[in-house]
Amino acid sequence: MSPLARWLLTMGITLALQAPLVFGQDMRQLQTRARDARQALVEKAEAEKRAAEQAAAESRARIAADRDSLQRAVAELETEVKQLEAQGRRLSAKAEALARAEGDLGSRLSETDSVVREMVGVVRTNAKDIDALVSQSLQTAFLAEDIQFLQDIASESRFPDMGTMERMASTLLATARGAGEVAVRQGRIVDRAGRQSPAEVLTIGDFTAAYRTADEVGFLGYSAASRSLYALSRLPSRSTARQIAAFMDGRSDSVPMDISRGGALRQLIQHVTFWQRIPQGGPIGWIIVATFGAGLLIVIERLIAFRRKSFDGQALLDRIEALAAERNWEACKEACRRHVGKPLARVLMAGLEGCRLQREELENVLQEAILREVPSLERFLSTLGMLAAIAPLLGLLGTVTGMINTFHVITMHGAGDPRLMSAGISEALVTTMLGLITAIPFLFVHTLLSRRADTAITQMEEKAVALVNIVQKNGGCDA
Repeated sequence: MSPLARWLLTMGITLALQAPLVFGQDMRQLQTRARDARQALVEKAEAEKRAAEQAAAESRARIAADRDSLQRAVAELETEVKQLEAQGRRLSAKAEALARAEGDLGSRLSETDSVVREMVGVVRTNAKDIDALVSQSLQTAFLAEDIQFLQDIASESRFPDMGTMERMASTLLATARGAGEVAVRQGRIVDRAGRQSPAEVLTIGDFTAAYRTADEVGFLGYSAASRSLYALSRLPSRSTARQIAAFMDGRSDSVPMDISRGGALRQLIQHVTFWQRIPQGGPIGWIIVATFGAGLLIVIERLIAFRRKSFDGQALLDRIEALAAERNWEACKEACRRHVGKPLARVLMAGLEGCRLQREELENVLQEAILREVPSLERFLSTLGMLAAIAPLLGLLGTVTGMINTFHVITMHGAGDPRLMSAGISEALVTTMLGLITAIPFLFVHTLLSRRADTAITQMEEKAVALVNIVQKNGGCDA
């Protein structure tokens, strides 16, 4: 709305409001006031017009200035857009190049990752093999470093870095070097009493280890769980111990060793001797042992007796025949007296004492002398035969009692634990073994001793007949 229109509107409103008041006034005053008011309004409108024109001019100047600024800004933005578009094209090209590089790197990474996984798998497999080798080697007892890292790698709880692989190689090399050496060194072992003790340790490669202390010399076993060497519960023989000590002192070039890497030595520990089995036979086992002892005493006594009573009877008879040809009967008797402790000599002596008798009577005298010697020759042989006969019966009795004990255990505890039944089974088998061990050699020895006694009796009968013939051939004697 223009200023003139606003003024006319204002005047209209004013006249409308003042019409009732002006109606009664002087028209002249009204016109004067109207003229003055119109003049004021015109001046005011002109002033407002000038102000509006000035404001419009200022606005146009500002708009022109702003248009120039905007044009410059648009030009700058267009330039910047062109630069950004160029930069975008360069970045797109670079992004495409980086994408291609990323693809190449991804392919190489996949190949490298496959190689690394394969290498790690090989390292873990080797770690497992090395751990199995090293943990079972007695050389590990002398390693200063911990080998737990081998199990960590093998169980995939630890990634094998270069330092770890170098430790694996050094550990394997140290074990291999020790496995190829024979060395004597000072170390600590678990003695037979279960205590840690210092000792001089001999290691023969990875096969055998021995020790020497102030009190004893023996073999060592290796415990992989505790990485320690322990003395075997049973000491070697004295000759073996002397050989070990001589080798450790450098006085010998040979030493006993277990090429089975401890297998034979473990069998030596677990081996049960005959005397250790005897108590397993129970009371009947000891009875059989007593039977064996009694029979052994009889055998020894009979062997000693037969050895004392045996001599060259043919030489004595030849001597008697030569002296009888000279009718020197007293010399014949003296020849027999020199062997008075021999049964044959006593029989011949009895024959010479009765050489004046008739043939039948002389034969009876000699037969009587032979019969007197028979009991001493057959002494205890029947007892030995009886012991040989009752020994297997005692063994059978022990078998029965052992099986009874086994069935009793089964009744009380069931058959779930074989160790509960082992005592009864051991008693059954050990008594049978003891009975057979006693009976078999005693039967054999009884037969031999009986044949020996029969041979001695036959020899006396033969020599007695020969003496009768000698006496009769020389016409008897006068003695």
